[in-house]
Amino acid sequence: MTMTAEPLRTFLSSAPVAGRRAAPRWWGRAAIAGALFSLLAAVALWASNGGIGELASGGAQAIVAGGRLGGLIASNLLLLQVLLMARIPFVERSFGQDRLARWHRWTGFTSFHLMLAHLVLITVGYALPFRTNAFSTFFDLVLTYPGMLLAAAGSALLVMVVVISIRAARRRLRYESWHLLHLYAYLGVGLALPHQLWNGADFLHSPAATVYWWGLYATAVTAVIVFRVLLPLWRNAKHRLEIADVVSEGPGLTSVYLRGRQLGRLPARAGQFFLWRFRDGPGWSRAHPFSLSASPREDMLRITVKAQGDGSDRVASLRPGTRVLAEGPFGKLTGETYTGGPVTMFACGIGITPLLALLWELPYQEGEATLVYRIRYSQDLAFRSELDYLAEQRGLRLIVLAGRRADRASWLPAGFAEVTDVEALRQIAPDIAEHHIYVCGPELWTQLVQKAAKEAGVPGKRLRTERFAW
Repeated sequence: MTMTAEPLRTFLSSAPVAGRRAAPRWWGRAAIAGALFSLLAAVALWASNGGIGELASGGAQAIVAGGRLGGLIASNLLLLQVLLMARIPFVERSFGQDRLARWHRWTGFTSFHLMLAHLVLITVGYALPFRTNAFSTFFDLVLTYPGMLLAAAGSALLVMVVVISIRAARRRLRYESWHLLHLYAYLGVGLALPHQLWNGADFLHSPAATVYWWGLYATAVTAVIVFRVLLPLWRNAKHRLEIADVVSEGPGLTSVYLRGRQLGRLPARAGQFFLWRFRDGPGWSRAHPFSLSASPREDMLRITVKAQGDGSDRVASLRPGTRVLAEGPFGKLTGETYTGGPVTMFACGIGITPLLALLWELPYQEGEATLVYRIRYSQDLAFRSELDYLAEQRGLRLIVLAGRRADRASWLPAGFAEVTDVEALRQIAPDIAEHHIYVCGPELWTQLVQKAAKEAGVPGKRLRTERFAW
């Protein structure tokens, strides 16, 4: 069955679910304060165990003390990294997946380098007094100290995760493969724990240290179990999503309509995305991140998918009645902070989907909304009928920028070589600094629009972005 234009219009023009309020600012501040406190606590516990005195004594003892400190901070950062991606609702609502993913990556690489420094310094510090070869000392530590073989295996897994997280390596992997391999980081963290508890004087020298480190590990494990496993299972059992219809929107572009129970209680807003699993056969367990392309309704959701590999090709073959599992919602590209006034949106390719949902939801006045739609070919223009409807009923101004990429670093197509990125923004809206700006598209393109908007005077609080990157 294919949904006709009239039922589609009825679906989109019906009252959307009331959007949730913006997360209180103190949520984010509390999360940042908690992370900083944990790092200070780790350093303080190291110092209380004689770390400062050993560091000041010089020689091998100072090297070992520095190695211990590096290992403690690396462990702390590693657990904070787990918490960043544990999908804790109040943390995700405060910062959004884009920012959390960037912090997760930075924290991971920092933790990895400190872990390497820990291994080198401990090995050298143990080898110096006996004038032995550092390599033989390292192997002796691994083979004879309790828990060190497990720690070596855990470190190897973490090295693998770091390697596949390098940008050049990520580009060579499918999202599903990268995501699966990335989960081995949890195993790496778990394998590192025994040697710290058996050999780590900084873990065991005082009741406070033991309580702190056990508490931090327990917090990370509990967060992963509760928010990455139990919460999604509970929500899926409650809402029981299934496919209602599958509609072709154009070459390689498919909309999927989903029905379920009590969808009005799903804490989702236009502009957000979910991780979707369609139970249509082998490979259904792989998650795919797709944005809502319409405001959530009491009885239905819609996503729109562009066929570009990584499992998105099979969406067009889905059948009504297929059960669907969803994790989310995620993302800060929402109208939570919209306070009224002019809105300008920038979409590139499939980045139109969350912005289209926002165009339906935001309570802007007639003629206050502008959509700048960047595409390669004119036939790539999607949702023409909906955009025309929004232009007719709500005064949407549509600016289509078609063409190949410019030879310079620019969000504009090649045909606009004589116009700078900032000049183009001011031509679109001379008062652009007063607008609410929403941007969604590939990572580099989004960064270029964001940079131009800031140079044009748009304050950060009025600028919302979502990058299609992982």
